[in-house]
Amino acid sequence: MKDYHINLFYSDEDECYVADIPDLEYCSAFGDTPEEALKEVLIAKEGWLATARDAGKPIPTPTYRAAAYEPTA
Repeated sequence: MKDYHINLFYSDEDECYVADIPDLEYCSAFGDTPEEALKEVLIAKEGWLATARDAGKPIPTPTYRAAAYEPTA
């Protein structure tokens, strides 16, 4: 089973780690560490999916994939 891609990065502007799920609009979370941001976005994902199901809204199929990294010489 495919799962949703999670972006995880440090935001200088917010001074914290941010995790977001591009396939789930507005589904994001933050934390002081990468682990904390990941833990929080997984909780947010479950809430996002439960809310969509309860409202009878469609659940997006996981499709987003980050661009492949190609090192330069």
